[in-house]
Amino acid sequence: MRRTGTRGAGIGSDWGMGAHMAISTGRLAVAATCFVAIGLVVTYALTRTGAGNDIFADCRQGVVSGAAQIGGPFTLTDENGRSVTDREVITGPTLVYFGYSFCPDVCPVDAARNAEATDALEEMGYQVTPVFVTVDPERDTPEVLKDFTEALHPRMLGLTGTDEQVRAAAQAYKVYYKSQRKDDPDFYLVDHSTQTYLMFPRLGFAEFFNRDVDAQQMAERSACFIEAARKAGI
Repeated sequence: MRRTGTRGAGIGSDWGMGAHMAISTGRLAVAATCFVAIGLVVTYALTRTGAGNDIFADCRQGVVSGAAQIGGPFTLTDENGRSVTDREVITGPTLVYFGYSFCPDVCPVDAARNAEATDALEEMGYQVTPVFVTVDPERDTPEVLKDFTEALHPRMLGLTGTDEQVRAAAQAYKVYYKSQRKDDPDFYLVDHSTQTYLMFPRLGFAEFFNRDVDAQQMAERSACFIEAARKAGI
């Protein structure tokens, strides 16, 4: 179990694998609930090797339909100050999460869950990259994100960018976020959705995980997708 501090109030330093923290604002609760409905309307076109041939069919647990594609090209700045594209970030199985380092409760717990799932997958023989994309680029500089991600997992990659770049990435992943900044430029919340996305190079989006999925469940479900991709030679 990792122990780490955060700048946000209301979070302790002891996070268990299945830890879940109550959402701190009504707006965020509404936003997250709304996005669950949006997240269930997705297409699996990128994960099909042929008509009606879904290589991940045995791994899926959700009921999905519609034509909204999750994921897509982006250009952002990584925690080392380097400009990167989605192709440079998603080079293998990748867990992508959108949040912000100053989040007082939800983000650090979710990011810690993703870090523990990454470790569990490694114990199973699978290597994934956990990625944390900020929705608060004004405060989340590369240096701030580097401190945040290094406290959680050595392979976790933090990504920031300009307002326009972050907005484009969020739109590609169907992520809702809205800054509640008013008078104080240093202390404000950002409402946002909280899904984690399992992405593959070439294939793109494979699955999403809600907050009620714990680290072990995430690892076991992700392993199914990773093994299916291996068997398909991808």
